[in-house]
Amino acid sequence: MRQENLDASGKSLDGRNGYQATVRRGIPNNVLYAPLKMMVSKVMKVIGEPPVQVELWNGLQFPSGFGKPVAKLLVKDPGALFRLVSDPELYFGELYTSQRVEVKGNLLDFLEAVYRVWPLYRQGTKGWKWLATFHDARRNSLCGSRRNIHHHYDIGNDFYKLWLDERMVYTCAYFTDQDMSLEDAQLAKLDHVCRKLRLKPGERVAEAGCGWGALALHMAKYYGVAVTSYNISKEQVSFARQHALAEGLDGKVKFIEDDYRNMRGEFDAFVSVGMLEHVGQEHYHELGSVIDRILKENGRGLIHSIGLNYPRPMDAWTGRHIFPGASPPSLAQMMQIFEPFDFSVLDVENLRLHYAKTLEHWQQRYEANIGRVTEMFDHEFVRAWRLYLAGSLTAFKTGSMQLFQVSFARPGQNLIPWTRQYLYEARYDRSRDCHAKL
Repeated sequence: MRQENLDASGKSLDGRNGYQATVRRGIPNNVLYAPLKMMVSKVMKVIGEPPVQVELWNGLQFPSGFGKPVAKLLVKDPGALFRLVSDPELYFGELYTSQRVEVKGNLLDFLEAVYRVWPLYRQGTKGWKWLATFHDARRNSLCGSRRNIHHHYDIGNDFYKLWLDERMVYTCAYFTDQDMSLEDAQLAKLDHVCRKLRLKPGERVAEAGCGWGALALHMAKYYGVAVTSYNISKEQVSFARQHALAEGLDGKVKFIEDDYRNMRGEFDAFVSVGMLEHVGQEHYHELGSVIDRILKENGRGLIHSIGLNYPRPMDAWTGRHIFPGASPPSLAQMMQIFEPFDFSVLDVENLRLHYAKTLEHWQQRYEANIGRVTEMFDHEFVRAWRLYLAGSLTAFKTGSMQLFQVSFARPGQNLIPWTRQYLYEARYDRSRDCHAKL
């Protein structure tokens, strides 16, 4: 038998067992109210006092002290409350996925209420940086990166097909019109990246982290370049190769299942969309060295990445359960890629609200296919991804996260756009396979 942990009065200290012991002793709610209120108040203070009401397993309710509550947090057992007190950043997600806490009301409203106050609180709290770093033990070494990427991207292409667009683009779309479809917005993003790179037929492009291959195929098909793409996700590379063969582009696009650190060759342009988040700041000098090694003297490039307003670790729950090893950078941290190698930063664009819009589409499609997701995975997986998508949407909406596109080139490269007008004047006319003025 497992020995029960008891305090000096003989009461259990073991989560739910503690609740059972309390019930057996018949301790009334009026006696429990003061200590439970203290615990709830501590949780609310740590997360910045959002306008959220709390209800406990025994029916006790604690109103929001700051404005009309937008939702209610139901804590179903004492062990769940103990965990929230010890580390709400990590344990809220774990308790939500295991259904030991529930949100009564709209999940997005609840998350927005928390995100509006919590990031500001965390910025001034010294202990959070150490705690989140402690939770993220998976580093992005050559071996560790493969393990981390496999955890997220190799869970099955059929799952991602349920809620991504038809090209399987798993990065921020570009909504030139807020009412456009996700498919059109992703196509607009591919063009937006290609125009920023100023691609010319016959050039060679190196891509780090190709996803399911949409950008590489697009560059080859509509901009006439040869692309070499590196990716360590087996499922994604297999999918991309199949589509290259089906579209007759296997001679123009090469998908290599390998780490970006092993890139070889000489290229006119370098591009990375949605990969930098998985590199880790400790490896930025390595990435810069790779880019410096493979780019020609007149080379240029673009890095598209989720980012932050100030340096901080990925939140503990996402880092442990969704994106192990992920570490979005601040803009200053991104400069560590360019400055040691004398690259000139030409343009920086923030597409934060475009990512919020993208996630609205993803979340709606995910919820519309929740029955099929449930058939593929268990209930905890379903709830974890619901929370991940909703939390990501909220983070971009509230400004907790950013989306940076940074264009750069070799120093002294004067064949660069005089203004930004080129981004909006020229677009590829796919019906005639030539460039046309809009």
